[in-house]
Formats: sequence, structure tokens, C-alpha cells
Amino acid sequence: MTFDDFAVGQVARFGRYEVTREEVLAFAAAYDPQPFHLDDAAAAASPIFGRLAASGWHTAAMTMRMMVDHWQATGGGTSMGSPGLDELRWLRPVYPGDVLRVEAEVIAVKPSASKPDRGAVTSRTTTFNQDDQPVLSFVATSFFARR
Repeated sequence: MTFDDFAVGQVARFGRYEVTREEVLAFAAAYDPQPFHLDDAAAAASPIFGRLAASGWHTAAMTMRMMVDHWQATGGGTSMGSPGLDELRWLRPVYPGDVLRVEAEVIAVKPSASKPDRGAVTSRTTTFNQDDQPVLSFVATSFFARR
């Protein structure tokens, strides 16, 4: 997708990511080694999780994977990166066995005034589990090449 393919109000629904126990444990061990991400007993004792749960950062990484896969499947993707995220929220725990998907709504498009080969696209992204419950949301601006 290029910058020119985006329009305010456009909603894309995509992705299917099956969360595995092995991946939850591996990610947590490497990047977020809190007990409720690594140990069944500690997770069961947690008043928030109640059982082994994926790191929120892992959920964000799974979301990013689905986004890149979507961009590549819809024309190769011309993403040039992002200056960051706003309003990142972990809305509900993600557990092994969950199946995630993404919805992204374009809320702003702005051609670059100084670099005519690109533009900025701002989207509100929400990740849902198999029960259509939102588990993660954020607003992000990404740069995309123009045609």
C-alpha cells in the first residue's frame, strides 16, 4: 500500500494469529520475565490474570506482525517507519489459545510538505481476541511512500 491508498474513515480488518503457550513463555523469558508471564502458579495467584498470560509487549509485537503481513499482502507495503505510538492500552489479558485479529481505522492523512515522495497516515488500531473482545489499542502515525 502507498500513502495514496489511504483515506480518512477507511477501516481495514485483517490478520489471524494463534497465541501459543510456547511463544508466550519464550517472549516473556527474553523480554518481560514477570512471574505471571512465566509461571502457572504465579499467574493463577494473580488477581488480574488468573492464569498464564502473554506480555502486553508480546501482544503489541503480534499485532505488528499482522500489520506488516497485511501491508505486504495488499501491494508490498511502502511503510517508511513510524515516529511512535500514542494512547497505547492493554485492554484485556491475552492467553495461550487465543486467536487475535486487527482492525485499523485511518483517522488522518497528511502529505509531507517538505518531502513530496511520502506522507503520514494516522490510524487507530485495535486488536481483538476470538470473542471479539478488544485486547489492545493504540494510535500510530506511519510514513508511507507516495506513488
